[in-house]
Amino acid sequence: MSYKTVNEVRSHLLHRGFSESFILGEGEEKDSFGGISERVDNEGGTGDRDSIKDMMESLIRGSIHGEIMGTESEELNESAKTFFKLLTEAKRELYPGCKEATKVSFIVRLFQIKCMYGLSNNALEAIIGLFSLLLPEGHCVPDTLEKVQKVVRDLGLDYEKIHACINDCVLFRKEYADMDTCPTCGESRWKTSNSDEKEGSCSDDAAPKRRVPQKILRYFPVTPRLQRLYMRANTSEYMRWHKEGLVEDGKIRHPANSMAWKHVDQQFEDFALDPRNVRLGLASDGFNPFGMLNVTYTTWPVILIPYNLLSWLCLKQSFWMMSMLIPGPKSPGNNIDVYLQPLIDELKDLWLKGVQTWDAKVKKNFTLRAVLLWTINDFSAYGMLSGWSTKGKFACPYCNKDTDYLWLKYGSKHCYMGHRRFLPKGHKWRRNKVSFNNKVENRDPPVPLTGEQVLQQYESFEQVTFGKASKKRSNVTKKPDGTTRGRKVFSLNCLTGKHCL
Repeated sequence: MSYKTVNEVRSHLLHRGFSESFILGEGEEKDSFGGISERVDNEGGTGDRDSIKDMMESLIRGSIHGEIMGTESEELNESAKTFFKLLTEAKRELYPGCKEATKVSFIVRLFQIKCMYGLSNNALEAIIGLFSLLLPEGHCVPDTLEKVQKVVRDLGLDYEKIHACINDCVLFRKEYADMDTCPTCGESRWKTSNSDEKEGSCSDDAAPKRRVPQKILRYFPVTPRLQRLYMRANTSEYMRWHKEGLVEDGKIRHPANSMAWKHVDQQFEDFALDPRNVRLGLASDGFNPFGMLNVTYTTWPVILIPYNLLSWLCLKQSFWMMSMLIPGPKSPGNNIDVYLQPLIDELKDLWLKGVQTWDAKVKKNFTLRAVLLWTINDFSAYGMLSGWSTKGKFACPYCNKDTDYLWLKYGSKHCYMGHRRFLPKGHKWRRNKVSFNNKVENRDPPVPLTGEQVLQQYESFEQVTFGKASKKRSNVTKKPDGTTRGRKVFSLNCLTGKHCL
């Protein structure tokens, strides 16, 4: 990169002008969209520069007073009514004369502190009680933790706790919701202490102890947050940008210019007619939340990204949607399908039925639908999300069963020498035997399978039984000295995504 001074840049612009392909974009008061008035900054997207108070006041001022409640607008749906009722309350001062905080901003900050410093519910309730004593008469701080949590739920910041089998076999939901043991491996749903084992079952007079689940999936519903994007006129306008503001000049400036996006629009024309329908990407990978190498622990966040937004806002962290936190301590492997079930169910509902959503820009309700276009992950995580084994003889998901593999006897691993098949006919490397495997490559590249062929191939395999207890089988053989030796046998996983939408 060559750095220039301000005078040099000004001179270059005067002599050479701007590139013909340049369009006004990030950070401009007015761009090619035709009038986005709110400035976009690099750090926080559309208004992360605004405080919580500014955001609340903007919503109330621009939506409730005279706009939403006008005679020409439709009646609000229940979700919008709850949200805007909360925003009306949010305008109330924390106590008479307070100019620094409102009821909602105080509660949001309180929960932020709780999460950052790991405060327990009892500690938070004690702090709320302390504020109730110290604040002047007429304050609106809730007096119980339940009332505080209700405000958070109405904001759409709540999450669901779903109990999981310790061996990742099932989630205790739907038909398994009332079970105390896993129907696959028989493990208990609850933790047991030594004192519980000694005492056995408690007597009728003794108060029952609170049971603690062995594993918990934290699931953050996506639908309320997608609805929130349209409850502000400014953001609702951004969500249409891919259709109304994107420059069509034959260049790939946005995922909307990609073949996958256009393919979905051609296949599902009714979905493509409304630009407010959301196109999502799913990103997931494991990390150590403790940041210490001597602690072995892996947590898997699953994040959804709405790609309707402007090209410089799609990947801003403020628009990422955490959908779930898959607990550790080990990677879920192929059992990640078990944890993805609530997200897949919600995405199916958004695709098939949709949800009634208030659009603050046009002041009308509409049916919001969503589709998952693609996943974002490295190759090992791809193997987990799709179910394809990314190591061994058939490691290439593109070549499928035609993967050209070679076992290295002294290296004790596979290598793959079929990549010359993708070169043009007549390429000199196709005839180069010495540099490769001593063979001339005359084959054509493999033909990718269609969706129907992938589904048939998947259904022809023995279906996977989820859970760590049933994932591995061992064949035991005897050594010459009479001792036993176990050989792990891994079956080839299905060749396609088991949770394809």
